[in-house]
Amino acid sequence: MECVVAVDVGGTFMKGGLVRDGAILYAERRPTPRAEGPAAVIAAISAFVADLAAPRGGLRPTAVGLAVPGLVTPTHAVFSAAFGWRDVPAAAFTDVSLPVVLGHDVRSAGAAELAYGAARAEPNVLYLPIGTGIAAALALDGALYGGAAGWAGQIGHVPVHPDGLPCPCGQRGCLAAYASASSIAARCGESSAEAVLSRTDEVARRVWDEAVEALALALATATLLLDPALVVIGGGLAQAGEALVGPLRTRLAARLAFRRPPRVQVSALGPQAGLLGAALLAATALDTSA
Repeated sequence: MECVVAVDVGGTFMKGGLVRDGAILYAERRPTPRAEGPAAVIAAISAFVADLAAPRGGLRPTAVGLAVPGLVTPTHAVFSAAFGWRDVPAAAFTDVSLPVVLGHDVRSAGAAELAYGAARAEPNVLYLPIGTGIAAALALDGALYGGAAGWAGQIGHVPVHPDGLPCPCGQRGCLAAYASASSIAARCGESSAEAVLSRTDEVARRVWDEAVEALALALATATLLLDPALVVIGGGLAQAGEALVGPLRTRLAARLAFRRPPRVQVSALGPQAGLLGAALLAATALDTSA
């Protein structure tokens, strides 16, 4: 049976699998060796792709889709603040002799939301996964908007507090410095944002409150500029459910005093959105090679 290799590269874990027509036939998760530097991450991705492309139960991969963070084109991973790489060609991520296409991790997941998830019935959507970092995918009139160079959606590096906390991108006061799952955890000395949410002390409450407020500020700006009808929250932090989206709805409405806020809900695809989006990338590789 023909299928595609799909790998969604996150800052903490890589999710990989074999996918056919939106159905995940096999899935696996591996840690991302981010602390070991960009070369180690690239080598880990290559090994993962090779293992997934090996013969497995009658499945025959025909293409590879890689969803990676940062600035990316179909042929190069241009820059990633999370991994520290610059201008890495697609060929560096795999040794298998299959067509391969790179795509932005969040925009790819947004494409999956449009195809299979909460955004199927809504043509104007802002998809916002919150994990190790934060970025956004925007659908306008049912089509993903990539911007002039394909780099739109870097909402995680929108400054919400001028001269605020430092961000790995080199700026200060970025949304990601306050509201990414990794930043929330680090500010409380925890290994995960879930651990922070389970605490009741003043420090944890303050950090969580500042994260929700930062998200409301950024989403208010995005709403006033782009007017999405729906905001879909994805990524690891979406697992907080109403503990996140409940206060976020309230804060966002308060920031939009003269107009109605967009609806805010959690992703229907959950952590599988990126993997399904990577599979959609692989389909474009087949179209290109045909």
